[in-house]
Amino acid sequence: MSTTALQYPRLFISLIKFEHTVFALPFAYVGAFLVADGVPHSAYLVWLTVAMVGARSLAMAINRLVDADLDAQNPRTKSRELPRGLLSRVSVIVFCLLSLGLFLLAVSQLAPLVRWLWPIPIVFFVIYPYLKRFTWLCHIWLGVAIGLSPIAAWIAFTNSFSIEAAILGIAVATWVSGFDILYGFFDLEVDRSQGLHSIPARFGVVKALVISRLLHLMTVGFLAISGLLLDSGYFYWAGVGIVGILLVREHSLISSRDWRRLNSAFFLMNGAIALIFFAFVLIDVLR
Repeated sequence: MSTTALQYPRLFISLIKFEHTVFALPFAYVGAFLVADGVPHSAYLVWLTVAMVGARSLAMAINRLVDADLDAQNPRTKSRELPRGLLSRVSVIVFCLLSLGLFLLAVSQLAPLVRWLWPIPIVFFVIYPYLKRFTWLCHIWLGVAIGLSPIAAWIAFTNSFSIEAAILGIAVATWVSGFDILYGFFDLEVDRSQGLHSIPARFGVVKALVISRLLHLMTVGFLAISGLLLDSGYFYWAGVGIVGILLVREHSLISSRDWRRLNSAFFLMNGAIALIFFAFVLIDVLR
């Protein structure tokens, strides 16, 4: 196999930041294991995973396509695959179509209601990259888009919607929105110079930190409400407590004057939150 043939898949894995799947997939599994109150059947888990991989790959590829020109003007992102010409727009469009096909294949194997609702996340994916051009609410939109993952997992298992799923989805939405605001600090000056919108650019660093902290306080609150509605056990509550501690730690790493540990706060803490909470949910439903 040629070196080029080996590099091409790696470029697409890099394009979609495959490692960031750790932020969304564990919460889809949280929804799946909570609704099953145990281990869901294997076929459901396989197709749920395939659907999540397809959906997330599509979302990231669309984002990269729409933002390619902006990325080329940003020192932080100009080395990405499209601005550097390592991948062509045509190849990424083909990748989008393949990801959509994978997503639809998985959806066809899940509960019937999902087959009617599948356009909803696609609409979120298509609109999201454009929002920063018009409104600082882009962070909230992204949070809601990822917050759909536990709701989708719930519907895909039960073929019905529930308040418990909605509350869990809101918890994920506030968590993602909160850390995406922090991520916006990386591009604060670039966003302002390009006329792009974000909460840090609109309200400044101090107020953005306050908004992020309030959203993360809401995350813990909604996880607690979800636990009450589901009559969860001790391990679930231990997981909520650890999420709270990790969020406090995340915000302790950042101040309005010092962002040097922002990468650590964003990637390490949020990856740990998703994986640890899922682990405690898993223990709780298996106890």
